Amino acid sequence: MTTRRNFIKMAGLTGAAVLANPSRTFSTPMKNEKVELETPNKWLDGSRLVVSVSMQFEAGGQPQNAESPFPQNMQKGYNDFPAETWYQYGYKEGIPRMLDNWDKHGIKVTSHMVGSAVLQNPQLAKEIVQRGHEAAAHGMNWSSQYAMSYDEEKKFIKAGVDAIKNVTGFNAVGYNANWLRRGENTLKILQELGFTYHIDDLSRDEPFIIQVNNKDFTVVPYTIRCNDIVLIEGKHFSSDQFFNQVKAEFDQLYAESEFKRRQLSISFHDRIGGTPQMVKTTSDLLEYIKKHNGVTFKRKDEIAKMTLEDKNSIRE
Repeated sequence: MTTRRNFIKMAGLTGAAVLANPSRTFSTPMKNEKVELETPNKWLDGSRLVVSVSMQFEAGGQPQNAESPFPQNMQKGYNDFPAETWYQYGYKEGIPRMLDNWDKHGIKVTSHMVGSAVLQNPQLAKEIVQRGHEAAAHGMNWSSQYAMSYDEEKKFIKAGVDAIKNVTGFNAVGYNANWLRRGENTLKILQELGFTYHIDDLSRDEPFIIQVNNKDFTVVPYTIRCNDIVLIEGKHFSSDQFFNQVKAEFDQLYAESEFKRRQLSISFHDRIGGTPQMVKTTSDLLEYIKKHNGVTFKRKDEIAKMTLEDKNSIRE
């Protein structure tokens, strides 16, 4: 199969030959020779396709009257108590149920933790880490950090990191801004604070390396296509539709992964992905995915580390 990457390489080789000896290039009949080109389709550890699962730990850190499946028609000055219980479900039922499901399937995930949610439910945050999952930073609260000054944003990010570290002992190296909306200073601040990757990028189906402060920094792409908060949230997709959408995404990426490095991202939120129907659906998805050769499940810090060490990683 001819891939775009190989086509570009072949075109480059042909162009160089033309420049070196144009008359010979066009006058000599081409021999039917097989040209061996390096195709860096495999991951550094030999995986064919890597699945990256996110488990957002946000419930308990939301602002008053935060967005929810309920109509946004509350009069000012009143609390939306039913919506508060929707969020409480995330730490009372959702995350514990998802943790059991990850253990059942023997996979490890990345949990993007809001600092204030961690402080409200420290035992749950500890349990996530104790069960082998990555704790990544997700801000101190739901504030819009893109509107902050440089110093304000740096304090905001560090406060979230410190909350995770103090409660769980885990040193967060990955970051996710609220609704992915980082500011112009965010990546510089992350590099200064010792982060190695961020996920607020939808531009590729594989991780890549960028330069931040003249140093390598990894982008581990996120998803809104295979994301329960976008598709489900109690009012859009059914769990069956979610299954079929993620399955179709996997099937296409798995076919492509024969010739190029591919990553499937799936994202779950505590109060949505942790419902009984979604955990059952997720379990069925994992069973389907695990039947395919060469598929591995990795935490995002593992993906970032492997990307930085791989000479074939895309650089932008």
